Amino acid sequence: MFEFPYLIEILTPKRAPAVEVKSRLQAFGERYWRILESGSGVSIPDNPMGRPRLGALEALASGGLTVHPTRTVMNLNTFHNKAELDALLDAAVEAGIRNLLVVRGDGGPDLSRLAPASIGGRQSVATTMDLLRYIHHAYAGRFITGAAFNQYNPMPFETDRLQQKIAAGAQFVVTQPVIGRDRAVDALQHCGVPVVVEAWMSTNVALLYQSVRKPPDSQAAAYDPVENLAALHAAYPASCVYLSMLSFKQDWDGILPRL
Repeated sequence: MFEFPYLIEILTPKRAPAVEVKSRLQAFGERYWRILESGSGVSIPDNPMGRPRLGALEALASGGLTVHPTRTVMNLNTFHNKAELDALLDAAVEAGIRNLLVVRGDGGPDLSRLAPASIGGRQSVATTMDLLRYIHHAYAGRFITGAAFNQYNPMPFETDRLQQKIAAGAQFVVTQPVIGRDRAVDALQHCGVPVVVEAWMSTNVALLYQSVRKPPDSQAAAYDPVENLAALHAAYPASCVYLSMLSFKQDWDGILPRL
């Protein structure tokens, strides 16, 4: 589906005084163009870890940046009220955004929470499936949507949930960071939609284990992100690879073999 080798994550600036945001927007813009000029796609998270940041479209517009319609993936979660959600989707349509990565997301005291009933949900909280169904009903044909898969969750709970996401409209899936070959990720190759395998590009593997709530194991002690990326290319040669925590100070030609 994605006709580029890597989908590289980039964070928007945190919400802060205007002077600080201006300098951070410059850095954001430089990183955004570096990703696109490398021939890769760019993924922009939506208030990751529940910490308020500029929205993807807000940061792009404030920085005077042009949206690449096929290589920009805007993340969207359920921590927006209905008016905010519709405003974001309307702006995405106007900007030419086609790809959305839809996740439930991380909540926080400074973020709104989507009322399930406002988008047709029937549970006590809005789910990824609710949001996917709403997008494909209210904005039919406007977006290509993806969903997340956490291979660290118990199976078959997580695979069943992924099938629910696909039934709700997800057209691609992005895994959690994979260390070496993974049996659950292997099984995804038959899920019926393209699979984007995530690679953790930081040497701080302890943060990875903490974020996925996985106890450290023997792989953690000797983790090398470049070696792991090579292993993922060998194990999943047809998959686009999502790069999280990639340093923008490095020479990418030396560590990203598909560029």
